[in-house]
Amino acid sequence: MKKYDYLIVGAGLFGSVFAHEMTQRGFSCLVIEKRDHIGGNIYCENVEGIHVHKYGAHIFHTSDKEVWDYVNQFAEFNHYVNSPIAVYKDELYNLPFNMNTFSKLWGIRTPQEAKDIIAEQIASLNIGEPQNLEEQALSLAGRDVYEKLVKGYTEKQWGRDCKDLPPFIIKRLPLRFTYDNNYFNDRYQGIPIGGYTKMIEKMLEGSEVMLNTDYFEFREKYPEAAKKTVYTGPLDAYFDYKLGILQYRTVRFETELLEMENYQGNAVVNYTEREIPYTRIIEHKHFEFGTQPVTVISREYPEEWKPGMEPYYPINDETNETLADAYRALAEKEENTIFGGRLGNYQYFDMDKVVRSALNLVESQL
Repeated sequence: MKKYDYLIVGAGLFGSVFAHEMTQRGFSCLVIEKRDHIGGNIYCENVEGIHVHKYGAHIFHTSDKEVWDYVNQFAEFNHYVNSPIAVYKDELYNLPFNMNTFSKLWGIRTPQEAKDIIAEQIASLNIGEPQNLEEQALSLAGRDVYEKLVKGYTEKQWGRDCKDLPPFIIKRLPLRFTYDNNYFNDRYQGIPIGGYTKMIEKMLEGSEVMLNTDYFEFREKYPEAAKKTVYTGPLDAYFDYKLGILQYRTVRFETELLEMENYQGNAVVNYTEREIPYTRIIEHKHFEFGTQPVTVISREYPEEWKPGMEPYYPINDETNETLADAYRALAEKEENTIFGGRLGNYQYFDMDKVVRSALNLVESQL
């Protein structure tokens, strides 16, 4: 095998941005990917002309104009605005918590009425320093918002009672006193027309890509394949879990094709009561304003992660962060390996932050 300048482990967003930039500058890059497709968790599968977000909904949003302009080189983005709906029993609410939500909850119209009700509920609870997530949420939003829209959803997400979860998980609850259903505050937002896979394909033009390739087997066979390695796999796996296993939450998807034009009228519908086992239903065609005669939906079931399952959300509690710091210290001593992305950093990133961190790495390499 010829020797490359960079071996990039993982054909997700981080690895693809880095590969594109270095290839453009004349460096040779080999990208290896253990899955049978590129794109990592933003991979979209074409089902009856609908771009199905196979690993959960991904909506690109950013206030970083440089990052927005950067991704627009590879795809034209549509004007999709994320405006989820929440279902509690037989009631429908708008998310994020805004005046439409409060009006439905209490039959009021003005921001001051909403503020007064929330302040009154918080005051009546007499919570000092919150000792758990339940107290934290109650002290931020009052009982009604917590009981109907936070409690059940959060307990499903984390697989634990809110009283058993640390308060730092909910640092703030965005309460908006306007009639605006846009979930994100960022200036730029949308979905690539044609899906994310097409965007990643363009990023990887000029790089060599090997799918169905396990990094550890590859490394054993070709230890001298590249001068440097950019590793985006799990941080603890790189060191063969020798200090212990970092914990995650994972998600199981139940996806089905339905012989109807429109199932729920919105891309994202959250189910906030604990008794319903899934947290939300995604109807993929609405991300691109699809008009196909059929539709595809995915139910999302959060689950406890075990090794061998797909890791989604790092559990950044004190125990895991201490362990991650120990692994990060080992990572810094690896001379020719650079750790990047969500798994390589054991940190959850929005997509724009992934792009920014990859671009920063390019700068540091140059």
